[in-house]
Amino acid sequence: MSRALHVCRACDGLSTDPADGVIVMHELGNSGPGWTVWAHREHADDVELIDPVLLQIMTRIWVAQAAAQ
Repeated sequence: MSRALHVCRACDGLSTDPADGVIVMHELGNSGPGWTVWAHREHADDVELIDPVLLQIMTRIWVAQAAAQ
């Protein structure tokens, strides 16, 4: 039986122990089902789930909306 190897999104290290890898999110693909994002159990909290540029844009939108109210 073969074991799947996963790359940690936080450190780019290989996770060879199945008990050490955790799923942190699923990214959608432009064509096809997308892929599952893995991280070492100890690095799961270090994975940035939101693109920093998108967060900056959304923050500006939310501030503008709050000012308009």
